[in-house]
Amino acid sequence: MSTEADAPADGATGVDVRGSEEPSVTGSAAEPNWLDAEELQVWRAFTLLIARLPTALESQLQRDSGLSFVEYYVLAGLSDAPERTMRMSQLAIFAYAELSRLSHVMTRLERRGLVRREPDQTDGRYTNAILTDEGYALLVRAAPCHVAAARELVVDALDRDQLQQLGEISETIVARIGARLDRETGCKTDFKTDKTDKTDCTNESADPC
Repeated sequence: MSTEADAPADGATGVDVRGSEEPSVTGSAAEPNWLDAEELQVWRAFTLLIARLPTALESQLQRDSGLSFVEYYVLAGLSDAPERTMRMSQLAIFAYAELSRLSHVMTRLERRGLVRREPDQTDGRYTNAILTDEGYALLVRAAPCHVAAARELVVDALDRDQLQQLGEISETIVARIGARLDRETGCKTDFKTDKTDKTDCTNESADPC
């Protein structure tokens, strides 16, 4: 942790704080836990990665298949589901998309004849997303180039040990994100299903930092 005199130029945000006027604070206010030089270098590299990798994959999918990143993973998720069918709420979790955004994505795909939506016959409260034969055929054509891009940009850039470490690091960060969301909502969500346990929701406000 840096001292007040040698606080890093940008912490984790890229903002120069050393020459700025410091706000008045009470005696109980804690000093910000600035990133040190090594942590800052890693953070910058990581934020560059999460900005550039999705852009590169999106560009490849649009060029080779006419699909966006989320459209591809909607088709991929449905292709692996029983009878190529999944509830919209579950598909939103798989595709990392809010239901409102997923609805727009599904509308675009429906217009192309790649998917369709139907009421769930077992529970009318839900809507099922279904992959059509045309959608499956497009996914089969799109997958080889997308896998090649994943190999070129990530998998083949690392040796086996690095790849295993990347998986472990990713799982650790995803778990941290899930825990933070649980604190913010006061509920426990199972991200592999569409279920949220509301029996122990506290509705407490999240910490400001």
